[in-house]
Amino acid sequence: MSTLKIAPSILAADYANFASELARIEETDAEYVHIDIMDGQFVPNISFGADVVASMRKHSKLVFDCHLMVVDPERYVEAFAQAGADIMTIHTESTRHIHGALQKIKAAGMKAGVVINPGTPVTALEPLLDLVDQVLIMTVNPGFGGQAFIPECLEKVATLAKWRDEKSLAFDIEVDGGVDNKTIRACYEAGANVFVAGSYLFKASDLVSQVQTLRTALHD
Repeated sequence: MSTLKIAPSILAADYANFASELARIEETDAEYVHIDIMDGQFVPNISFGADVVASMRKHSKLVFDCHLMVVDPERYVEAFAQAGADIMTIHTESTRHIHGALQKIKAAGMKAGVVINPGTPVTALEPLLDLVDQVLIMTVNPGFGGQAFIPECLEKVATLAKWRDEKSLAFDIEVDGGVDNKTIRACYEAGANVFVAGSYLFKASDLVSQVQTLRTALHD
């Protein structure tokens, strides 16, 4: 099993105080900051773009795990690379040129990730596994935080873990959506090793302790 990583989702933080929210994350032992980029077209919501990520980078040395929910994400590769993104994850459903887009991400010096929506078959990912550093499985429909976990998506996680072993690959398997101290163990047992959590973490006044509840739940 790959290293376990916790990725607090900045989408659930206080937008008026990104610097202090990033400082709170830095105080925890979380490895990533998960940043959702939404364009109002691929998903109904709008969040923020590369300029905001560049501003965030001034306040954090953690890995910036950028999840782009945008149409034709290959248009933004250079902008996010320059902004300080470490990982850029894009949807198979968002571009007609997924192979080229992933190659462009890696050429820009970032790790490349690929993601599918809950309604997309996991087989859409199989031809891409040799190209990616990370595969993200959405366990809610993308676009808004605070949604209920979809347990059926864990079958996709298990399939990916099986393929990873069979092909002797080393990509991370990330889950995003409804992850809390009650659902994280099932994600881990299915084969995930990167866990995005938003509402569950940021609803707590003590973020350090809340992150620890996730780590504890992984081993209960």
